[in-house]
Amino acid sequence: MSDSLLTENTIEGRKSALRPNGVRVALVELALAVGSFGIGTGEFSIMGLLPNVADEFAVTTPQAGYAISAYACGVVVGAPIIAVLAARLPRRTLLLLLMAIFAVGNVVSALAPTFSSFVLLRFLTGLPHGAYFGVAALVAASQVDFTKRTQAVARVMTGLTVATLLGTPIATFFGQAMTWRLAFGAVGFLGVLTVLLIWIFLPRDRVAEGASPLRELGAFRRKQVWYTLGIGAIGFGGLFSVFSYIASTTTKVADMPETMVPVMMAIFGSGMITGNLVGAWFGDKNLKATIAGTLVGGAAVMTLFWLTASNPYMLSISAFLAGCSVALGPVLQTRLMDVAADAQTLAAALHHSAFNVANALGAWLGGLAIAAGYGYASTGWVGALLALGGLVIFGLSLWSEKRALACGAPENCPT
Repeated sequence: MSDSLLTENTIEGRKSALRPNGVRVALVELALAVGSFGIGTGEFSIMGLLPNVADEFAVTTPQAGYAISAYACGVVVGAPIIAVLAARLPRRTLLLLLMAIFAVGNVVSALAPTFSSFVLLRFLTGLPHGAYFGVAALVAASQVDFTKRTQAVARVMTGLTVATLLGTPIATFFGQAMTWRLAFGAVGFLGVLTVLLIWIFLPRDRVAEGASPLRELGAFRRKQVWYTLGIGAIGFGGLFSVFSYIASTTTKVADMPETMVPVMMAIFGSGMITGNLVGAWFGDKNLKATIAGTLVGGAAVMTLFWLTASNPYMLSISAFLAGCSVALGPVLQTRLMDVAADAQTLAAALHHSAFNVANALGAWLGGLAIAAGYGYASTGWVGALLALGGLVIFGLSLWSEKRALACGAPENCPT
């Protein structure tokens, strides 16, 4: 055996020895997924508890909705700031701090004495949201082979999708039956549990050589990072356009009883879980084709939703398929890993800022269509247009990427 071959085999053997075993990987993913389950439950359960919050603080339900907007603003603002300022922290340490802040924020939210303090606490609680998901995705991807990283990201994100199916309905039920404060206390407990699981199962790590806030800020100089964030902010909006008004569509368009709303929500949540896992599998086979296919499929499904929402059976089918478009999440997260170069943490965290922009944009545009008299089913064609908008941005991304390769380097390309 030649010296070069012997050296190559020795290096590969060392890499294999350092790679975490299957049980350790599963435990790390479980710890991170519990955190995403807690965050998802905390983010979405308040939507069903707004009347209860409004009654206790003597405000209107729309005013109580400021708490949702405050949390979303916290996510958008907190993700980039934390990612930059914490650039020199080990990922394990950062995850522990982020989840500790989230846990404390929810517990204190449950004790808020006034509405103003509650809104402020929801903003502060949202700050670690995006950074947690971004860092958790990077950690999950680093634990597995390169060809399986999208699936690892999806398994961590499964906690978020399961929250829509189980965590949110359960928290809403007990919050309505007893007190909304109980729901936030329970989410705080999930945050504490996540801290313990990460402390036990996630191995200590070192800060990457050369890591600094300035290097993370380099993400803002990369066109492909902006393109990918744009795909998420616009293309993901279609999902939220439909999801935000699914309850009213169920009762006022399909003429189904209110008791079917939780069932329709569960169908939607089942689609989200399916799309998250299946889409990630396809993403590891062909990332770009999966992004394009998800956007095209999303546009088709949203159109189907618009045309058939009055039929209970078709509404159920299209709601499930619309939920499947959440497949865009893990594949875009992986795409950011490819285009962010050495600014991984900031780019990964910004993905969830874009996700919340999509949430706000989809709900807002869907609401405008309803207010204009087009009916609740119109959220379907609004969603289809947003999905197509995401597809256009993805096309521009591929064109820019191809152009840069043809030039040899971006600086050689004419402006």
